[in-house]
Amino acid sequence: MRYEKAQNILPEDVIELIQQYIEGGYLYIPTKDEHKKAWGENSGAKDSLKKRNIEIFNRYNEGASIKELTQEYYLTEHSIRRIIRQEKRSE
Repeated sequence: MRYEKAQNILPEDVIELIQQYIEGGYLYIPTKDEHKKAWGENSGAKDSLKKRNIEIFNRYNEGASIKELTQEYYLTEHSIRRIIRQEKRSE
């Protein structure tokens, strides 16, 4: 996120109104709901985890044990089981 100088983009009367509430401070203006992206969409993390989860599920179906998968992917047994359940549902 980069900062913009209010005086470069807002009308003077709007700046004066904002100064009544937060003069000299930082103000975060959130994105409108219709423009928000889900977690991981910008960074690609969501796609990366989805690929990993499918890989875990496929390895499990090929005969890898839960224990082997926990060691290979550095996840808890609970996490591996959750991933397998979720991938079974999405088939």
